[in-house]
Amino acid sequence: MSIDLDVLDGGIAVITINRPDKRNALDAEHYQALSAAWTRVRDDEAIRVAVVTGAGEQVFSAGADLKSWVGREAPLADLWQTQQGMLLNRGLEVWKPVIAALNGACLAGGMTLMLATDIRVAAEHVTFALAEVKRGIIAANGGTQRLLGQLPHAIAMEMLLTGDSIDAAAALRFGLVNRVVPKAQLMDTALAIARRIAANAPLAVQAAKELALRSGELGLAAGLRFEQFVQQTLRHSEDAAEGRAAFAEKRAPQFKGR
Repeated sequence: MSIDLDVLDGGIAVITINRPDKRNALDAEHYQALSAAWTRVRDDEAIRVAVVTGAGEQVFSAGADLKSWVGREAPLADLWQTQQGMLLNRGLEVWKPVIAALNGACLAGGMTLMLATDIRVAAEHVTFALAEVKRGIIAANGGTQRLLGQLPHAIAMEMLLTGDSIDAAAALRFGLVNRVVPKAQLMDTALAIARRIAANAPLAVQAAKELALRSGELGLAAGLRFEQFVQQTLRHSEDAAEGRAAFAEKRAPQFKGR
């Protein structure tokens, strides 16, 4: 049982939450391992795209392993250790695209993880829920902060306040996921999207993701200006030169992230 990270050909990293007997829930040790996996994705230049999934067919992740946290006390000072054990859904800045391959129920912290990914493929049997209010807590690590930006207001509020679930068909209808596929096709579909992204210029892909996500923090004028500076920088990259040459020579480009 672990957090597995495999790097496939083409620079595609596959992170698997591998605790199926615990509903892929995370104790402190596995949260630390997941943090290390995201940090490697961020820092390893050989990685261009990441796919995150869960082991088995029942649960993508149930979030925190509540039994392991019962009675656990943390010093109040830890509240200000904001960069300790950073996670994708807690605010770690990973500008490489992340695809969620949702193999089973997407619950609590598993759903807040999914909300921090860029592209989502779900198996047909997947359900989605933020049921924390039924346990006397809230959907933290981004649940209350991201859901309203990704679902219609009334639907998001119903999920947050009732703790009730929606199925994969509803998630697709509301635009929460990109694809719903038979479970046997899940990883093939996610990896096919990852390969299409990985074939593009890595610096341009990361720049596009950062600009898009920061657009919500900036006014339009500032965002357009930021976009101009990034574009001007990319025009002088080796990849931009390769893109122009490949277009002129009618061949597939070979991007290096330089």
